Amino acid sequence: MLNVFTLDNGRLKGGLFQEEIESPEALALSQPVWVDLEQPTAEEKGWIRDRFGLVIPEDIVDEDLEESARFYEEDNGELHIRSDFLIDDDEAPRNVRVAFILHNKVLFSVHNEDLPVFRLLRLRARRIPALIEDAKDVLLKLYDADAEYSADALEGIYDSLEKVSARVLKKDVNDAEAGEVLAAIAREEDLNGRIRRNVMDTRRAVSFMMRSRMLSAEQFEEARQILRDIDSLDSHTAFLFDKINFLMDATVGFININQNKIIKIFSVASVALLPPTLIASIYGMNFKYMPELDQSWGYPLALGLMAASVAAPFIYFRRKGWLK
Repeated sequence: MLNVFTLDNGRLKGGLFQEEIESPEALALSQPVWVDLEQPTAEEKGWIRDRFGLVIPEDIVDEDLEESARFYEEDNGELHIRSDFLIDDDEAPRNVRVAFILHNKVLFSVHNEDLPVFRLLRLRARRIPALIEDAKDVLLKLYDADAEYSADALEGIYDSLEKVSARVLKKDVNDAEAGEVLAAIAREEDLNGRIRRNVMDTRRAVSFMMRSRMLSAEQFEEARQILRDIDSLDSHTAFLFDKINFLMDATVGFININQNKIIKIFSVASVALLPPTLIASIYGMNFKYMPELDQSWGYPLALGLMAASVAAPFIYFRRKGWLK
């Protein structure tokens, strides 16, 4: 899918904030500031080559690129940036690689999935006049929206962990609930780690843009503000890691308590049954004189001793509070 965006008094313009291009003739008539390619076909890449003179490599969004190949500038001034953007999906949160190319004052973005940050920028650029002046503004506003999207995702983790805390800390937790809590904690931990990776990658990309001296004074100050916003997220991710570890330890502690209760029952039962077993063993020995055979009180006495030997440990354990 190939979408182009033009500027109209600082607003992104084109259909519903974008214009999907379906022919090279339509692309030739456009004067875009931003060209967005989602899962581009070889034919669409050919249109870009013919219209803008830009060759898009096949492996441009591969995940196994060397770190040095993620941010660089060509001799002709063409700027290449590879960044990861977060998708906070309820089922499978993930980071999606996006390749940016700044070529002849046009920003080209290549990715394999539709991204919430891109939709957020299109919505803002429609509502706020004079938000964007050139392709570099588009790139900066994408990173600004990415930092805000990460902050929203962190707020979602706070809300989710509050619910988990209520389940763990305000009532007894059985094994089934503990399993559900651990699954919820694991998901939030995974999302928190992805957010931390995302903001780290955004920080590197914005820092590269500042070092490349491609930004105007106003854009440079905006980039510094984005970095400050990202720095403010670091303390939140660190706190959430600590909170997640605490809830994880508390949940595992409840599981251990439940298991200890089971082991305690078996321990008490085994100790209480030792005396009657001993008495039964003694009375079962092959003595010459066996009162349980010769006397009428033999068997009742043996059974009474066994019952008393069982009751005595339970009374002792109950007074000690070990049966609670």
